[in-house]
Amino acid sequence: MSVDEREKHSADKPDCELIGQDGNIFNLMGIASRTLKQSGMDEQAQEMYQRITGGGCHDYYQALGIIGEYVNIIGPTDTEDTMDMTMEGM
Repeated sequence: MSVDEREKHSADKPDCELIGQDGNIFNLMGIASRTLKQSGMDEQAQEMYQRITGGGCHDYYQALGIIGEYVNIIGPTDTEDTMDMTMEGM
């Protein structure tokens, strides 16, 4: 897959703040599923869940990889951190 194809594929996926969350795989699946559903991607949410729980996924890292195929895994944004720091200084 070329860089352009990867960027286009990544743009099709909603951002999902998983970095810094409770790392329990069921929690992460729930957050990713909710993000997909809020983006109108109910079928993808169900497909992701089935791929992970249907017996084809054998470990934590494989499950994370599958989640990453459906959402862009991100952490807290710099903007929010900056706002928090500004508010604390007041």
